[in-house]
Amino acid sequence: MKALVFNGIGKIALKNVKAPALKHQTDALVKITMSAICGTDLHFIRGTIQGMKKGTILGHEGVGIVEKIGSKVRNFKIGDRVIVPSTIGCGKCPHCLEEHYALCDNANPHGHEAGTAFYGGPAGTGPFNGMQAEKVRVPFADVNLVKIPDELNDEQVILLSDILPTSYMAVEMANVSPIDTVAVFGCGPVGQLAIACLKQLRVKQIFAIDHVKSRLKIAQLQGARIINFDEVNPVEELRKLTKGKGPTRIIDAVGVDAEHASHCSPAMRAEFKKEQKKIAPKTRIHDGNWIPGSGPSQVFRWAVDAIAKNGVISIIGVYSDLSESFPIGKATGKNVTIRMGDCNHRKYLPMLLSWVKNGKIDMRPFLTQKLPFTNIIEAYKHFDKREDNWLKVALTFGKK
Repeated sequence: MKALVFNGIGKIALKNVKAPALKHQTDALVKITMSAICGTDLHFIRGTIQGMKKGTILGHEGVGIVEKIGSKVRNFKIGDRVIVPSTIGCGKCPHCLEEHYALCDNANPHGHEAGTAFYGGPAGTGPFNGMQAEKVRVPFADVNLVKIPDELNDEQVILLSDILPTSYMAVEMANVSPIDTVAVFGCGPVGQLAIACLKQLRVKQIFAIDHVKSRLKIAQLQGARIINFDEVNPVEELRKLTKGKGPTRIIDAVGVDAEHASHCSPAMRAEFKKEQKKIAPKTRIHDGNWIPGSGPSQVFRWAVDAIAKNGVISIIGVYSDLSESFPIGKATGKNVTIRMGDCNHRKYLPMLLSWVKNGKIDMRPFLTQKLPFTNIIEAYKHFDKREDNWLKVALTFGKK
């Protein structure tokens, strides 16, 4: 089968590889009909997240058709159309029973103390081959698959595999109410759908911070007040717009590949450069692609400076194990609550699927590109550069 394979930092290849097989009686094989590219995938290629094993198939977002099931799979049959949640849980351990699937004790083969198990990630997450491939093996299939209603097509549900649940969890961790003022740092796919979730919860004051103009425009069309951090100091602007108090809730939807502002001081640039070198000691920049973010700790520094006293910061952006810079003193002095974590995708899917089915939210406008899977490498390059109209890429399988 064809699959996108990680061959090293700055090296990806579309290759013919051996198709997966069932390993356990609780497994299922899913024929992928649509996949997507995520900013997390870019962290691996840029070298800002370490530990990728050469030969791992990338991708943790997919929908498809059940092709084969193990003898102990009870909830699905061959031919079912399904969503594959990005993170993997067993469904039976204490964490899964509390719907903390990202903390599963059994899914990660490295044991109870290991981190989240998910598709297409570093060796420490499994590794499990991902969904930028024609087929994927799904462990604990009864838990880690969700049926797609007949009336919904792939485009309507592909972002339920990762992005919409991740965005909703970011909002949930922020503990928002309609009277809160919420600032969303990052207007990529997660930031955009976080804004969409905030609108569903009737939050009226939403600020969106980025410097990619096309992404700011999309946030503005959703009703957010936009701030271009290259044009103004976002901390000062947020204070001005909130009568000096700062937002009561902030969502970090960026993570380790954040960019610093064009007006960043020389001293701060030098500090960021040291952080970048520590976090991404090896890079392979080629033709303007795979460039690590210039401000690895920029967003949560801004967040702590901007947040109102007694506010909540929700961090859903991905950070490296080597990320160690955090202004804890400032946060403590403001009595700030900070919540963070990998998404428990399976927990949110029933509710969010009902939102989609009932027309409360339509994710299709955020799918700005729909391309054949064979075009995946070029798609990665455009998405990596944050080009206009490359907010989110869906990859289709089969006939062009």
